Amino acid sequence: MARRDYEDDPNAPEANSLVPAASTIVVNDSGRVLLQRRTDNNMWALPGGAMNLGESLPDCARRETREETGLEVELTGIVGTYTNPGHVFAYDDGEVRQEFSICFLARAIGGHLAVSDESTDVRWFTPEEVESLPMVASIRKRVNDWLEGKIPALR
Repeated sequence: MARRDYEDDPNAPEANSLVPAASTIVVNDSGRVLLQRRTDNNMWALPGGAMNLGESLPDCARRETREETGLEVELTGIVGTYTNPGHVFAYDDGEVRQEFSICFLARAIGGHLAVSDESTDVRWFTPEEVESLPMVASIRKRVNDWLEGKIPALR
């Protein structure tokens, strides 16, 4: 399903759904961050997605990371809470989604890198390499928050 991202765009359609979601910044021992190239908008992004009924946000973050990258992760912190009502995703089925998203910090503890039906590429990048990658502004903000060290510890 195709999607179009709108962020603080006066021409954006009005949201018709509100969805809790989680994303994950997975960092390896070399300080590289894991990103996937999405099939729906061809942009680089963090693993993440909508929370299912009966699931916690941390469980959502772990599940989405496993489904989208093939890796099992341990959550180690929270990068931030992202709730911009001016950022919506318009899907070709008519849904216009506003998300309430928690971005977690994590490290891989198992699995093997693999693409999914939601990605065309999954790989590790240095912070310097990330700067030039095409990504939506809300994902770039999460990565920049991590790079600037704005991360409270998960307790």
